[in-house]
Amino acid sequence: MGAPPGYRPSAWVHLLHQLPRADFQLRPVPSGFAPQEQEYQQALLLVVALAGLGLGLSLIFIAVYLIRFCCCRTPEPSGAKSPPPGGGCVTWSCIAALLVGCAGIGIGFYGNSETSDGVSQLSSALLHANHTLSAIDHLVLETVERLGEAVRTELTTLEEVLAQRTELVAAARGARRQAEAVAQQLQGLAFWRGVPLSLLQVAEDVSFVEEYRWLAYVLLLLLELLVCLFTLLGLAKQSKWLVIVMTVMSLLVLVLSWGSMGLEAATAVGLSDFCSSPDTYILNLTQEETGLGSDILNYYFLCNQAVSNPFQQRLTLSQRALANIHSQLQGLEREAVPQFPSAQKPLLSLEETLNVTEGNFHQLVALVHCRGLHKDYGAALRGLCEDALEGLLFLLLYSLLSAGALATTLCSLPRAWALFPPSDDYDDTDDDDPFNPQESKRFVQWQSSI
Repeated sequence: MGAPPGYRPSAWVHLLHQLPRADFQLRPVPSGFAPQEQEYQQALLLVVALAGLGLGLSLIFIAVYLIRFCCCRTPEPSGAKSPPPGGGCVTWSCIAALLVGCAGIGIGFYGNSETSDGVSQLSSALLHANHTLSAIDHLVLETVERLGEAVRTELTTLEEVLAQRTELVAAARGARRQAEAVAQQLQGLAFWRGVPLSLLQVAEDVSFVEEYRWLAYVLLLLLELLVCLFTLLGLAKQSKWLVIVMTVMSLLVLVLSWGSMGLEAATAVGLSDFCSSPDTYILNLTQEETGLGSDILNYYFLCNQAVSNPFQQRLTLSQRALANIHSQLQGLEREAVPQFPSAQKPLLSLEETLNVTEGNFHQLVALVHCRGLHKDYGAALRGLCEDALEGLLFLLLYSLLSAGALATTLCSLPRAWALFPPSDDYDDTDDDDPFNPQESKRFVQWQSSI
């Protein structure tokens, strides 16, 4: 099957498509896109489960590290004021991890924007295709109604006026039959009328879901950014309470990062399977949802020389019928108007209707051709399989950097917290405050001396 213009599966699509897949029993699953099959669903869920396994291992590692740090720490001699050796290295490693996390946040914002652009391109292509199909339906309806009105009024009037000339009445009735044939042939061009699938509704649903997905990622990125900034502030000010709060928040963001990583990986794998060969799946799905014939769907989705236009016969017959009507009206104008002056008005009205019908017919020929809808199909695939997939990969990279940086931070923060001076809790107290321990001690000594 031919690919849409301008779309070729990228290297990332080929690479992800080649990754092995397995169900819950670890049996191999074909990489063809089949979301309705249980084995394929299990394969994608297994990708999400791998992210859950990574989260579990991270939490176990952090817990073991912290338990070892708390239980196996060498007690500091009383009165020691100098920090233990290696304290600066711990602090700087924590700061480096937070800076890596900030860099990952920047990558996440870029990936979120790319994904949103790709989905927006998909939605715009669906709206443009819906506009084309609606324009076809509108032109067909308008033209058929105009021809029907001409048959009921002008041609009927013309037959009554020319009742004395049998051959002229026969010519008028021939124009009537041709107009009815044109209306019948044009009605078959509105192939989307009555189809239960609404491209407008699909585009609105896609935009709705994407809006909330984009907002959720923005909130996650901002949350992690605040955690990184306040953690750096806590380290700079050596504030124990701020570091403790940010440690809890870092644990929460770590869980969210691993969760988003699983969803991103499963979506990227499934999207690569779809984008490697989208025509077959889209054809089958559209035929199932719309009930349209395979000849029409193949014409618009493939749009190559090997597929003939299923409307070509209708267009040819309509064009011939319009030419015959035009010829018959010209003959009636030459023969009937000199003898029946009252026939001039319906003939002029019929000429005007014929001109409008021919103009609508030429627009229908352009709209029914596969170029426009096939171009929308290619734009939708490029948005979904290029921009959106690239954005997902950047989001996946963000999640990896975020998970690694936060795990390192959670291991480093307790050690950095242990290096803070004991007076940290009283840095912000007033020296004249009677509740200050140092001031209370001096007050007791002064009272005893009295």
